[in-house]
Amino acid sequence: MITTTNPATGETIAEYEELDRNAIDAKLETATRAYADWKDSAIERRTDVLAKLGDLYRANKEDLARLATTEMGKPITQARAEVEKCASLFTYFAEHGPPLLKSEQWDLADGGTAEGRWLPLGPVLAVMPWNFPYWQAVRFLAPTILAGNVGVLKHASIVQGVAARMEELVLEAGAPEGLFQNLCVSSDPIADVIADSRIVAATLTGSEGAGSAVASQAGKYLKKVVLELGGSDPFVVMPSADIDQAVKDAVTARVQNNGQSCICGKRTIVHADIYDDFADRFVKAMKEVKLGDPMADDTELGPMSSTQQRDTVLDQVAKAKEEGCTLIFGGEKIERDGAWMTAGLLTDVPLGGETGTDEIFGPVGQLYRAKDRDEALTIANAIPFGLGSAVWTRDDDDKEFFANGIEAGMTTFNAVNGSKIEAPFGGIKRSGHGRELSRFGLHEFMNLKTLVHPA
Repeated sequence: MITTTNPATGETIAEYEELDRNAIDAKLETATRAYADWKDSAIERRTDVLAKLGDLYRANKEDLARLATTEMGKPITQARAEVEKCASLFTYFAEHGPPLLKSEQWDLADGGTAEGRWLPLGPVLAVMPWNFPYWQAVRFLAPTILAGNVGVLKHASIVQGVAARMEELVLEAGAPEGLFQNLCVSSDPIADVIADSRIVAATLTGSEGAGSAVASQAGKYLKKVVLELGGSDPFVVMPSADIDQAVKDAVTARVQNNGQSCICGKRTIVHADIYDDFADRFVKAMKEVKLGDPMADDTELGPMSSTQQRDTVLDQVAKAKEEGCTLIFGGEKIERDGAWMTAGLLTDVPLGGETGTDEIFGPVGQLYRAKDRDEALTIANAIPFGLGSAVWTRDDDDKEFFANGIEAGMTTFNAVNGSKIEAPFGGIKRSGHGRELSRFGLHEFMNLKTLVHPA
């Protein structure tokens, strides 16, 4: 059985029967039949399903948000925003997707022509995490529908209610049975699912270890894989920055989604000229973060997603102190039912140490002083990850310096880093490879077939 638990109370929400091998096989066979129909479907049929999904997510926003908050603790206002963002992605591909599938033409040197045509591949497996339970899966689902592929989802065990509801909504939108199915399973059978000839590719958002396992298995069977893994993103603040806004956003970056976001700044790197002023304001603002019932509209920090995740972060804080880091405040367990802990902040983090190079997936930040922008860049890049980054500066030369220098898939200026529907999203180094969103994400799991017409 797979059990979901309310992290705010520790109470059991529901129990789900885990699929056995025969049930998994039946799901994959259903996916194969659905693909045989969907791959040849008219583009108007695909965009109609996408448009209806956008409408359904908006119409059911409150119920969907409350379900996510109940299962993984996300503050309700953020859960509503996540659902709305999913609706916007469906609508975007419904309205702007068809031109992204148009063929490309090239004139050949011998007088002939060639055509590049985007064609679907087949059933794709998505292994998705709990931290943005709708958005991570929809980021895969929307382009899957538009491309003419079908999706098989292995969602995180703690958000099985979300996964089941997502599958229902796809059917409510008029999609054929099997276009999008959830596999209610643990991680154990996933290697066999990847190996199955009916699965043509895989995508994973999650931990470095999970990504390595999926990529290894996919590579063994010569299947394409897209990975969005961990990040320990730098949040760089230079002297020309709007300090008030930078402090506000630095706090948001550390407590958004209860500190469980891959691309929000985890390491705040501040130029020495403004460090003392920034640090004073940052510490004060972090201490004032409102912790409370995740169902309350004014809550900024709720529980961690599970007691296991909470305890992992607490262990990292303890190891940081052993390593010589200074815990300025917080980072402590709250003695109450559920998965609660306080926000916290570490300083004196040695470069190259375990704390400085690991991802702390919780509401505990790291604060660094940089003597100049060269040292700020050195600190920013002193990690094995390269997902996102944020730089606060109003100086154009600084912007160019960090735009070219930071080793990451994304750099956002003067705002909290976040994924944008219209722009490619993904990382480098140990944060994975491949891109999601925009036309680049759409084309990742499509066959760019070349048709040659001789002169």
